[in-house]
Amino acid sequence: MTSDVVLTAALRSNLLSLQGTQSAIDVTQFRLSTGRKVNSALDNPQSFFAAQALNNRASDLTRLLDSIGQSIQVIKAADNGVTALTKLVEQADSIATQARDALAGGQSEAKAVGDRDLSGVDDITSLPGVANGDILRFSITDENGEAVNLGAYGGAAGATVDITLNTNDSVDEILSEINNVALQIDGAGNAIGEQAFEATLDEGGNIQIRTLNGGDYRLQFVSAAATDAADLALASDLGFADKARLVGQGGAANNNNVEFTALADVALRSFALYDSSTTPDEIAQRSDLLSVLVDEDGTTLFANIDAGTDDYQIGINGGTLQNIELYNGNTAVTIQDFIDDINSNTTLNQSIVAEFDDETGVLSIRAISADVQSIEVGVAASVATANWGFGLNGSTAGSANTASTESIQLSSAAGELAQLEEDFDNIRSQINLLVNDTGYRGTNLLNGDNLTTYFNEDRSSSLETEGVTFTADGLGISAANFSRTSSVDGSLTEAREALEAVRSFGSALANDLAVIQTRQTFTTELINTLKAGSDALTVADQNEEGAKLLALQTRQQLGVTALSLASQSQQSILRLF
Repeated sequence: MTSDVVLTAALRSNLLSLQGTQSAIDVTQFRLSTGRKVNSALDNPQSFFAAQALNNRASDLTRLLDSIGQSIQVIKAADNGVTALTKLVEQADSIATQARDALAGGQSEAKAVGDRDLSGVDDITSLPGVANGDILRFSITDENGEAVNLGAYGGAAGATVDITLNTNDSVDEILSEINNVALQIDGAGNAIGEQAFEATLDEGGNIQIRTLNGGDYRLQFVSAAATDAADLALASDLGFADKARLVGQGGAANNNNVEFTALADVALRSFALYDSSTTPDEIAQRSDLLSVLVDEDGTTLFANIDAGTDDYQIGINGGTLQNIELYNGNTAVTIQDFIDDINSNTTLNQSIVAEFDDETGVLSIRAISADVQSIEVGVAASVATANWGFGLNGSTAGSANTASTESIQLSSAAGELAQLEEDFDNIRSQINLLVNDTGYRGTNLLNGDNLTTYFNEDRSSSLETEGVTFTADGLGISAANFSRTSSVDGSLTEAREALEAVRSFGSALANDLAVIQTRQTFTTELINTLKAGSDALTVADQNEEGAKLLALQTRQQLGVTALSLASQSQQSILRLF
């Protein structure tokens, strides 16, 4: 074609060289801008696909590393829970230990303390409610519940002993007379044995009377005026207004006493109950009717229970007596019916609870509120006999007009134990709440969830962290019952076994955490290794590429010069014109 430009061989050679140099410059500049010498499979297929495989694995491991980090957080949350849980279980153990000490003290003596400062009173009859001839009448049982004869040391002994308050008797003299009461008697019926009571004034000047034989005692306030009002005034002025109750004694109407029974125990406990319908008599069962119950000697405990008005009566701190059925329909109720009637009574069930021990056949009524100081028990008037063995009375109704009742002052430890039970159960609730709050992103190792942590991209390497159920029930910590030594010891055993389980799980968590953290470090380093390997195949050496660019630019300048020289031979033709 006439329009084609004809280049000499020299020009074309120099032009091609210059184009090649420019192409090399473009490649070098691209490598410098991207930082890679292999940017696509076209650059170097083998290196490109090898680097891509390394990068893909590194990417998979990076995502896995995030999962490993979350597993660590789950375990850390559980470990925090274990630390707090350890403190709560230790606190439960401490409460149970306190309860054991309180129970031991509460079952060692019957003690009553007044609430009036009588220190320095030289004439007891100077108190408005005390008159010459008033009597403090004591009776006592031993630690087995058997009645003990009493008497002033060296004097005649009997079922009761009277301390007479005379004009000009000081408080100290009255206390000395109480301390002179002895337990055992000689062949002539005289008191010659151990001291029965210790009567003192405490730091506040209050009269404090306790037994020394481990048994219970009753204190009756008998005024010279022989009226209920005078009896109550006598008890009040001696500081026992909150303990002494007006109680019916059966027999004729208005036949009342003002008295209280001080118990060397934190709960009312019955005789061991036996079933008389078996031969020989066997320990009673919950389903047994009251009418078949006897004591270990075979004595019938409930007789003539045959009317809907035949009721047992229970009151708290001198409050209104509540009727508990002994007869329902056409038959006497069972032990379990009796227990259920007490525990369902809304006036009683916030303060006391009735329980039955299937092994010993003992029915008990214990305080579940720290406010409970005394429990009044008795039988309705029309019942001939209804005797659980609580207190010192036989609990036998005397007539159709007057019930037989008794006011029983629980050991001073009863209120403390009730408070400790409440504290213990609060700890159980807090354990449950703590466990529920320990979860992390839906996984709770303390509430039965398991955790699987994967360490490689195909999930062929993993660690299973098995969860536990560390709620109060899961730890085996039962609701508190501090009414007897065996149940307190049971709570102590449960708390200590729970503590061992918590500590053991904490150790297992620490081991798993160490393994996961080690694998986390390993995975991080492996990712770096993979990326470094990929970079070795594809990343450009910036210094080398920079040097190449400088050389190519120099070559380009030289090429331009060479092209110029080649074109000068054609320019000489112009001189011919």
